[in-house]
Amino acid sequence: MNRQWWHNKIAYQIYPKSFYDSNGDGIGDLPGIIEKLDYLSYLGVDILWLSPIYQSPLADQGYDISDYYKIDPRFGTMEDMDRLITEAKKRNMYILMDLVVNHCSDEHLWFQKAIQDPEGEYGNFFYLADEGEKKPCNWRSYFGGSVWYPLPGTGKQYLHMFHKKQPDLNWENPRVREEIYKNINWWLEKGLAGFRIDAIINIKKPLPFSDYPADREDGLCSPEAMLSEASGIGEFLGEMRDKTFAKYQAFTVGEVFNEKPGDLEKFIGENGYFSTMFDFHEAVIGHSPKGAYDNRPVTPEEYKNACFTAQAKIGDTGFYSNLIENHDEPRGVSHYLPGPPCEAAKKMLAGLYFMLRGIPFIYQGQEIGMENTEVSSIEQIDDISARGEYETALKAGLSPEEALAAVSLMSRDNARTPMQWEDSPGAGFTKGTPWLSVNPNYHRIHAADQMEREDSLFQFYRKLIGLRKDSDYGETLVYGSFAPYLKEQKNLMAYFRKGPEKTLLVMGNFQKEPQEAVLPGVAARIVLNNLPHTEIKENKIMLEGWQYVILEVK
Repeated sequence: MNRQWWHNKIAYQIYPKSFYDSNGDGIGDLPGIIEKLDYLSYLGVDILWLSPIYQSPLADQGYDISDYYKIDPRFGTMEDMDRLITEAKKRNMYILMDLVVNHCSDEHLWFQKAIQDPEGEYGNFFYLADEGEKKPCNWRSYFGGSVWYPLPGTGKQYLHMFHKKQPDLNWENPRVREEIYKNINWWLEKGLAGFRIDAIINIKKPLPFSDYPADREDGLCSPEAMLSEASGIGEFLGEMRDKTFAKYQAFTVGEVFNEKPGDLEKFIGENGYFSTMFDFHEAVIGHSPKGAYDNRPVTPEEYKNACFTAQAKIGDTGFYSNLIENHDEPRGVSHYLPGPPCEAAKKMLAGLYFMLRGIPFIYQGQEIGMENTEVSSIEQIDDISARGEYETALKAGLSPEEALAAVSLMSRDNARTPMQWEDSPGAGFTKGTPWLSVNPNYHRIHAADQMEREDSLFQFYRKLIGLRKDSDYGETLVYGSFAPYLKEQKNLMAYFRKGPEKTLLVMGNFQKEPQEAVLPGVAARIVLNNLPHTEIKENKIMLEGWQYVILEVK
């Protein structure tokens, strides 16, 4: 594997609307991110990925872009963006933006021109069909309901895999691809280090449109049915790589679900379409095809096996991007740990995912252990996806209380509540009224407290980051091989990271009860421990509840 500049970096995702509000309007902004660069530098992260800040009506919180060349005024100005890139470079940080090109906003000029003249040039920028008694296909939108919606005042309909205000772009049209590549290069010329690429697997549809067997009573089928038959996406992705990313040595991370078996190397191999892609093996555990109301909790064994399956799958092909949460997922400590999770358990979960082979991604607030929020009515939920799941649950026969309890566990609002900076009104996020309610637990979970406490989760993340950059252990943790250990021992997640000179054993007791584990040899050194003491006798180690250790072994 050829070594790349990003291999030993730590990435941090910022959800700008909820990160830090500099002007008191209740919405996080670019000047607010600039104000917090020293905080991020102290944490030790290198790459900052910003969720969308482009001009947008925010139907899907910025993932519906109305102008790819403009910053939405709610977040600041293009001058603010230029300043952020400059200030980040001063701190040896790199900025990524979200690349959202499966779809745009229905308020984008292209779509407005398609409405004016569906048979004209811009009508072919989208997937249009004549309205009739039968839809062109029975695909279900990711947010629920048919993917087809009337094109206003035209007698036609358009395809949207996501929200109805997010019409899919027609990648089969070379002109569309040219416009997308032009925009990518424009941003890279401004100094971006690269992109996180949103929902990219959806850009290739199996044509002509056709129905698949319905999987719910609504007569529709999951998008997965379409994705399983789509072929030829590599032509688009390879072209995009060659005409944009490759020219700038850009770092790109793909949001890729449902890649075909055997295609991993094409996506993130030596000459892959992207630098890396997210490992979602853990995120999909317990998901039900019926809807979120039928999801089930994740067990420690399932989490462990998902991690080990992903690591075995990728091997030496490339680097996964490892995560426990992002803007589309519930808070990791609430999702993977029994509640309310203690700080030792949060440290254990952090350490287990962080030392997997790949590049670690931290989502804002994760470093202080932010948890899922509380809601008492569906009106409190902003997430359009969760609102759709709520309706699905009601149609399945759940009471309003049961439906709310089910969707509140997976609502994207859990990750989007404002960052908890301090124990003050607004959690230090804003001096005004926050756009989304602050989690009530900000009094006990906030950055100011954690930065001061040497034994805090924040400081533990700093230690994890420090180890990946350490002169003694960095080579092993970045490039070393991965091998499971004691895989059959229940609620114990243990694995080796083996380098040319050092071997590290990572161990986490994934339960509140103590348990004993046999060591493979002599423990030469305890490299990291989330608890004050470790009991090692001869070739056995006694792990306390939620204990996490890294041992250098011989």
